[in-house]
Amino acid sequence: MARRFTEVLGSIWPAQHPKIHAELNKLAVEGLVEVESEGPRRRKAYRITDAGVTEVKRWLTEVDVDHTMRLQLLLRSLFFWMMDTDELQRHLESEAQYYRQLADQYRDYAARKDRGEFGYSEQTQSIRVTIEAGVRLYTALADWADWAQTVPPAKPTPPPKP
Repeated sequence: MARRFTEVLGSIWPAQHPKIHAELNKLAVEGLVEVESEGPRRRKAYRITDAGVTEVKRWLTEVDVDHTMRLQLLLRSLFFWMMDTDELQRHLESEAQYYRQLADQYRDYAARKDRGEFGYSEQTQSIRVTIEAGVRLYTALADWADWAQTVPPAKPTPPPKP
């Protein structure tokens, strides 16, 4: 479960393996999930309970979405003026490459889903929608980093003409 969580959500909602299990234990105590089976090395498979389904539906329909985005890349952009032009160019090239690679990973995952490698359940289709958001978000961030290389402060402002 931790691997799957990281594969799909790791770059947008990171969670460490112990955090996931602690949360599952908390949800089990609250009656929102239950252990469906236990395998080797005490690995547990969980399933959502009826109460859990009700709570997720309540969260989806009654709780306001937190639209806060904490993107350190954008926070740093406020201070690009403090970097040397060459340093900033290297930084932005690196960021563009990073986000292109993430977008490509998500595209690959989307193609696997579209080929039916994970079936066609409602859950799989919802994950596909999430993956598409990742593709589009990371593509947009790569495009932004490419664009930012073409404007001040990444390119020095030409001196005014006399």
